[in-house]
Amino acid sequence: MPDQITDITDIAGLEACIGKPSGAVDLKVIDHLDGEAARWLAAAPLAFVAFGDGDGLAVTLAGGAPGFAAAAGPGRLELPAACLDDAGSARVGTGFGSLFLVPGIGETLRVNGRVAGLRDGVIAVAVEECYAHCAKALIRSDFWAAAPGAGSAAEFPEACRFMALATMDAAGRLDVSPKGDPAGLLLRRADGALWFPERPGNRRTDSYRNILSRPRLAACALVPGGTAVASLSGRPTLTVAAAARTPFAVEGKLPLLVTRVDAPVLEIGESPALARARPWPAAPRPAGIDPAAVFTAHIRLNRGRSLQARLVSTVLAVPGLMEKGLAGDYKKNLY
Repeated sequence: MPDQITDITDIAGLEACIGKPSGAVDLKVIDHLDGEAARWLAAAPLAFVAFGDGDGLAVTLAGGAPGFAAAAGPGRLELPAACLDDAGSARVGTGFGSLFLVPGIGETLRVNGRVAGLRDGVIAVAVEECYAHCAKALIRSDFWAAAPGAGSAAEFPEACRFMALATMDAAGRLDVSPKGDPAGLLLRRADGALWFPERPGNRRTDSYRNILSRPRLAACALVPGGTAVASLSGRPTLTVAAAARTPFAVEGKLPLLVTRVDAPVLEIGESPALARARPWPAAPRPAGIDPAAVFTAHIRLNRGRSLQARLVSTVLAVPGLMEKGLAGDYKKNLY
C-alpha cells in the first residue's frame, strides 16, 4: 500500500471522484412495506441487521426459517431477538438498517428505520425506507453458488467474498450496503490497516457520505458456504491514491476509490444465525419473488411525487424492459 495517501475529506471531493447522485435512484425508495416487500420478507431466511446511535454502531446476522421477520402493517417490521446473533445493541430509539436475502436471488431488500419497541422478545421497527438493491455484490461473490462447509476462519479476512457494511449519518440514519468480490479482492491487510474497494452498486453512495459525516463503520464479512463470520469495526478513510487502488484491479479496471480502516478490530466466530438459516446449498428460488417487479412497483408508488417519477413509471410499463435493463447492467457494469 502507498506511503502517500490522497484522501477524500468532503462531499465535493467525493462527487469529483464518483459523480453527483442522480435523483432517479431515489425513485425506487418507498417509506413503508408494500405487498412486494412483505412477500420478500416471507421468503427470506437470512438478514444482516445493524443498530446505531451516539454510543455506537453494530451489525450482526439474523436467521431462521423463511419469514422469521415479517411486516406487521405497512409501517412496522417485526423480528424475534432470538433470531439475531447479537441483539444487545437493539434499544428503543436506535437507528436500524437491514439487508434481507432470499435463496437464489441476487438482489436484496433493504429496510431502514428506528427501533420502536422491544416486547416479549420481539424487536419492532418503525419503517422509514424500503427498497430493493441490485445483484452485483452477490454476483461478484458467487454467493448462492457456494457449497456447504466452504472456507476456514484461519483464512480470514482475505478469503472473505461477501460483506455487509454498516454506516450511520449525522442524524443517526443507518445504511447497510452489500459488498462482494472474489477472494483476495474484497478485503486486504496492509500497513496495519484493512482495505476494501468501491465497486458499482446502487449509486446512492450513502455509505461514503456517512463515512464523511461520521467516520466509523461496522461490518460482517464471510466466506459463502461457511458459518464463520468476521466482525469488523474501525475508523474509515476514503482514498483515491492509485497505489491503494491497484491491488483491487479487475481486468485492468481500478476501483474509483478505496476505503482504509485504521486500527481495525477484527473478531472471528461462528454464526448461529447462518447455521439456522442454512443458506447453502441454495434452496430453489421461491415462486412469486421477482426483483424486477419490486423495482417497478416501488417506482410506480413514487410516480405522483415528480414529473421524473411519472416519466420513468411510464417507460417501465413496457413489458420486460426492467428485466432487460437489469441483465444488461449486470453484464456490462459489474466492475
